[in-house]
Amino acid sequence: MIELDAVTLRRLQMTELEMLKEVDRICRKFHIKYSLDGGTLLGAIRHGGFIPWDDDADIVMLRSEYIRFYKACKRELDKEKFFLQDFRTDLDYRWGYSKMRRNGTVFLREGQEHGKWNQSVFIDIFVYDQVPDNEILRRIHLFICFCIRKGLYSEVGRKSAANGLIRKVYQMLNMIPRDRWVRQLEKVAEITNRKKTELVRHMTYPYRKECRYGLPGECFDEYIDKEFEGYKFKIFKKYDLYLTRLYGDYMVLPPAEKRKVHPVSKIQLID
Repeated sequence: MIELDAVTLRRLQMTELEMLKEVDRICRKFHIKYSLDGGTLLGAIRHGGFIPWDDDADIVMLRSEYIRFYKACKRELDKEKFFLQDFRTDLDYRWGYSKMRRNGTVFLREGQEHGKWNQSVFIDIFVYDQVPDNEILRRIHLFICFCIRKGLYSEVGRKSAANGLIRKVYQMLNMIPRDRWVRQLEKVAEITNRKKTELVRHMTYPYRKECRYGLPGECFDEYIDKEFEGYKFKIFKKYDLYLTRLYGDYMVLPPAEKRKVHPVSKIQLID
């Protein structure tokens, strides 16, 4: 594992900022709705930029907006610098959400060294889908999401899971081709997105217990500009509702021992 010193961490954040700006440029040009998400949204509200110890960046949009974003990137994305990674553009990709990658860099997560997918510096682009309003259907939907997440992760888990038994389970799941898991995800998304519902979620992301079924769909109705690292990005107008559901009392700093970065075995940034 490589320990990221303060200078390297800041250079990494500035590389991610470059990608955030490219996503924002395309979204504004084509009137695509998005918001900063997760720790990046929290950083915008609490710090006016990156959380000081954060090593990644997140954006979120509804699936209908992502479909438009994907099409816009085909003709608008600066492909010399950036690569939009999802199931269609990287046939070895195993994650249920998309990433924007910075060409000419390396960001190799510990435990994923064997992966064949593009592993350059990235920002996450989470795509949200509707969640059934019916309580029983919500439970079924949650279980299906769990299965898809584990099935896609099996390529990593079969080698890096904590113990031998779990690795064996992942090895069995990994016998199911990636594209079957992808088709299942797309089928569920097509069914749930037929109507607007109370909750939305990213299907392959595990939320804390308080919001395990999803987050309020009303947050995706209105957006405002918010300064982040000296630039304006879009965030939810109801960011307080979103962050409270996601984190609880989000303005309280976590204790020092929980201010962790992701373990990395290799990193290479643009000089």
